[in-house]
Amino acid sequence: MITERNRQPLPSTPFTPEVVHAVTKHMNDDHAEDTLLICQALGGRPSATAARMTGLDGYGGDYIAIVDGAEVEVRIPWSRPLTERAEIRQEVVRMYQDACEILGVPPRAGG
Repeated sequence: MITERNRQPLPSTPFTPEVVHAVTKHMNDDHAEDTLLICQALGGRPSATAARMTGLDGYGGDYIAIVDGAEVEVRIPWSRPLTERAEIRQEVVRMYQDACEILGVPPRAGG
């Protein structure tokens, strides 16, 4: 995207590699079940048996889901472009809550 202000392309991601690593590590270490629900409900992979977050940018998250024993790439867009690290958490919580509603799974307390 080119902005009118500077006519320079915007970066493909506003997040540093360190932020991406920290977020994906946290999701995979602490929220593997949430990630699976998100991929099943929002990623179009209802038969996935496992999933892990592999990356993200300002427009969505990247995942690998295990479907029928095979790894399948899944891309799930955010509800809006993100530019700040704190927005990632808000968006993932929203996605988890949406996934629970779609799948008829009660969200965990504090989720």
